[in-house]
Amino acid sequence: MRLWKTTLSLASGAMMAIAILSNGPAAAQSGEVDWEKQPYIIKDGKVDYGTYNGFRRYHSFCHVCHGPDAMGSSYAPALKDSLNAMTYDEFLEVVVNGRENLSAGKESVMPAFAEAEDVMLYIDHIYAYLKARANDEVGRGRPKRLPADDDPVFQEWKASQ
Repeated sequence: MRLWKTTLSLASGAMMAIAILSNGPAAAQSGEVDWEKQPYIIKDGKVDYGTYNGFRRYHSFCHVCHGPDAMGSSYAPALKDSLNAMTYDEFLEVVVNGRENLSAGKESVMPAFAEAEDVMLYIDHIYAYLKARANDEVGRGRPKRLPADDDPVFQEWKASQ
């Protein structure tokens, strides 16, 4: 019976990942800006709802290994640097399925987060925060947030509720 529950659980995680991939990233911005390259909005040093929420989610789940503000640690790489070389699809692949790296006699393992709803439901927000860090658009520490009335990402979320 345990195997059946595990199989169903893995299947539900895979279905969530497929749903995210098929729907694409949240429409955080309109116009000519490529979402994958700039999934955030920053005005006067303040970030949109998604990027701010990504900061919160990152520091709830990822910073233990990848360090505060995505700066890395002796345990895991700096995602601030990694996001310069990764596409959104590659990022999603690693988060959903995990990764094992065996190099120079050192073993590191990134666990799979496919079943972690608090990660997968906000994966676009986490990506937005990390991409803003990678592009040096957001500094260290808690970013300031745009007022709700000036934030199109928050307005889109509010309309969806």
